[in-house]
Amino acid sequence: MLTLGDLVTRNSYNHDVLFRVKIIEDSYVKLIGENVRLEADAPIDDLKKVPGSEYQDRKTHINKQEACSYRLFRQDYRLLKEKREVEAGGGYAELEEKSNYFQISPRILHIDGDPLFLKKCVQLYEQLGLQVHGQYIEEKNMPLEVVALVQKIQPEIVILTGHDSYSKAKGSTRELESYRNSRYFVESVRNLRQHYPHFDQLVIFAGACQSHFESIIKAGANFASSPARVNIHAIDPVYVAARVAYTSFMDHINIWEVVRNTISGEKGLGGLQTRGLLRIGMPYSEDVEK
Repeated sequence: MLTLGDLVTRNSYNHDVLFRVKIIEDSYVKLIGENVRLEADAPIDDLKKVPGSEYQDRKTHINKQEACSYRLFRQDYRLLKEKREVEAGGGYAELEEKSNYFQISPRILHIDGDPLFLKKCVQLYEQLGLQVHGQYIEEKNMPLEVVALVQKIQPEIVILTGHDSYSKAKGSTRELESYRNSRYFVESVRNLRQHYPHFDQLVIFAGACQSHFESIIKAGANFASSPARVNIHAIDPVYVAARVAYTSFMDHINIWEVVRNTISGEKGLGGLQTRGLLRIGMPYSEDVEK
């Protein structure tokens, strides 16, 4: 007997993705990815409950992937930090007090259609030392609420994510109607760009698993998912925001440098050349930096 919150896999997909049960309606169940931003429907008889031992094995594998992404980002962060220290010293590598500068990182607004993923992402932002405002909004309501929220929070980076999926039965990959939530991401980005048209004034990431990458980019996003219509991991959008946040406003971001530390990689994420948003100042002031 299935209950809400149960962990399951699908027989018809060879148990490839771990889901949690969100809604049960008669003989059909709405599923949400446990680690990826995928939403799906399935008949009850196609589902298999995941025992605790199998869940622990899957969790161990995911934890290793997340730890690897975090380690790679920290390596990149150290390189960016060394570059900032040289710049703050006027280019003299022998500067005695390399920390004699402060940095102002951009504000991030992370809007998520999954409250559990949102909590996990906010924890990672804090771990990376970034200031973030997290807001849970269902994907269908994002176009209606996003502009007012951005005007209230005044962020420099906006993340619009949640769950999505492509259905072959609804049409080709080119048709926006073939996707569960892509149209809401597109509408949200388009609404924001009507008020914030400059791509370096407001940096936008939008999309989730299998989202219609091309439409989201054309609507005005700097970064989006999913070029190859693959699943993206829950925390991948955080690394996109972090790379922008820790790159100097004087530098352009190489797209590969953005996606290489994500779990999904270039098949899951892509985007446009974008300026960083970090600014440094001198002399060091803890109060200013805070």
